[in-house]
Amino acid sequence: MSSKERRTVPAEAIELYNDFVHGEISRRDFLDGAKKFAVAGLTASTIVQALMPDYALGQQVPRDDERITASYVTVPSPEGHGFIKGYLVRPFSADSRSAEPAKLPGIVVVHENRGLNPHTEDVARRFALANFMAFAPDGLTSVGGYPGDDYKGGQLFSQLDRDKVFEDIVASALWLKNRPDCTGKIGITGFCFGGGVSNQTAARLGDDLAAAVPFYGGPPSLEDVPKISAAILVQHGALDTRQVERWPAYKEALTAANVTYEGHIYPDAVHGFFNDATPERYNEAAATEAWTRTIAWFNQYVRN
Repeated sequence: MSSKERRTVPAEAIELYNDFVHGEISRRDFLDGAKKFAVAGLTASTIVQALMPDYALGQQVPRDDERITASYVTVPSPEGHGFIKGYLVRPFSADSRSAEPAKLPGIVVVHENRGLNPHTEDVARRFALANFMAFAPDGLTSVGGYPGDDYKGGQLFSQLDRDKVFEDIVASALWLKNRPDCTGKIGITGFCFGGGVSNQTAARLGDDLAAAVPFYGGPPSLEDVPKISAAILVQHGALDTRQVERWPAYKEALTAANVTYEGHIYPDAVHGFFNDATPERYNEAAATEAWTRTIAWFNQYVRN
C-alpha cells in the first residue's frame, strides 16, 4: 500500500505536527490547529492520535534479540556537558567466535530533537544486524535523559545549550572511533536534528569521519564545507520543502570542495518519512530505498 493510500490525515496537519515537535508552536496551538483539519469522520482528537508515535509499531529488531549485544554506557565529554550516555550495540556474532572481540566499523546514530527514544535505539540495532557497531548518544543526558515521552523530550531539548550538545556528539564519535573493538573507521547518520548534526560533524571531524548520511537535516555553514573529507549521502522527502530548498546551495558547495556526495529526494515523502513509529509520516517505499542506500554507502566508505 502506498503512503498516499495509507495516509488518513491531510499533509497540512503533518506539517503542523512537524512545527509542534520542532518547538515552533505550542501544544495548545497544535491542538487548536488540528481542529481546522477535522472533517466528517475525522475529529481533531483522531488527527492528533494518528500523528503521535507508536514505538511498538515501529520496532523492527526486539531489544532482547539474540543476534545482538546491547548496553548503556557513559562517555566522557569534557568540552560538552562533562559526559553523555548512550546505547551501544554490536552483533552477537562479532564477540562470540574468539577470545578477542572482532573489530567492526562504527556508526553514530543521532536522534531527532526529542532525545534517545525507542525508534532511534531500534535503528542502532538494525545497524548491528548489518554487521556494524553502533552508538546512539542521548543528547538529553544533561537534563536527565529521554523522559519516555516525545513531547516532554522536546520541551527538555529546547532548554539545552546546543553548542554543548554538539560537543557531546563529537565526543561520542571520537570515543567510538578509538575503541579497541572498532576498526578506527566511523560514519554518522541522524534524523532532523540528527541529520543537521551529521553534516556539522562531517565539517568538524575532517579525516576522522569516513562517511555521513544525514536524513532531512540542515546543511553545515557553507564556509565550512571545504573542511569535509567524509563521503556525504543526503536524503530528503520531496514534500519537506524547507530542507529541499536548502539542498541546491549545499550541493554546489560540496561540488566546489570536491567532496564525494550523493543527494536523493524521495517523491511523496514528508519530513520524518523514515520514522516507522509515526505512521502518518512514514513512507515505506522511500524508507526502504533510503535504508538500502545507507547501508551500501557505509559499506563502501566506512567498511572498505
